[in-house]
Amino acid sequence: MASADLSESIGRELPYLRRYARALTGSQRAGDNYAAATLEAILCDRSVMEGAGNARIGLFRAFHAIWQSSGQPVEPGEAPRERRAQDLLRRLTPNSREALLLHTIEGLRHDQIAEVMQIEPASARDLVRVALDEMGQSLRGRILIIEDEVIIAMDLKGIVQAMDHQVTGIARTHAQALDLAGQQRPDLILADIRLADGSSGIDAVNELLSDLGDIPVIFITAFPERLLTGDRPEPAFLISKPYGEEQVRSAVSQAMFFASTEGMEA
Repeated sequence: MASADLSESIGRELPYLRRYARALTGSQRAGDNYAAATLEAILCDRSVMEGAGNARIGLFRAFHAIWQSSGQPVEPGEAPRERRAQDLLRRLTPNSREALLLHTIEGLRHDQIAEVMQIEPASARDLVRVALDEMGQSLRGRILIIEDEVIIAMDLKGIVQAMDHQVTGIARTHAQALDLAGQQRPDLILADIRLADGSSGIDAVNELLSDLGDIPVIFITAFPERLLTGDRPEPAFLISKPYGEEQVRSAVSQAMFFASTEGMEA
């Protein structure tokens, strides 16, 4: 592949690598650092992309080579809450979260996960199954849903209640979100980007975080690439519309492990 073609292909896939890396590490900063290191590795040696089924597989495979060799993602001096989250993550079966995120958030097939992680397809399938079981036993909590489409809101409510989480309420507007959060503090916020009153779900979340402190947040959007540029504070947890039940379950389980979410700008 010519250099120009390779650069264009990587550019198209880079937002999704950022999404994956952020979900894996639990923060924008750490995830973007890993994504940047991956690009540097490719610039130094294009051969790391050779033999991959497509540009996405090659990019994610290069990322995993760095991820597997780098040790723990939490650096000394980070917040105690993040270190506690990493302690929980280390109790899970090795490589299971990676396989689960690749499957549910990034939509890779088991054979593609195997190519990314350099394992057998059967092992990739087993890791996804194990991760779903282990993550399903994670913390239970109260979830606030900020979503203006009634059908989607009720679907999300059903998914998280089936995971034994409590839904504190469904907000369709900025004002409703503030009111519901004031009545009962949520442990996690699941929010759409655009609300019924034309306001930004990001603005509503930022105001809630300002008032309530650190709460993990998952954003839902039909255009994830618009929030994954790396140019400003952006979400660590992000799922795309249309979503699947496994995708929501995985994102909720991942986010519940992390007790802080960086502020974002609309």
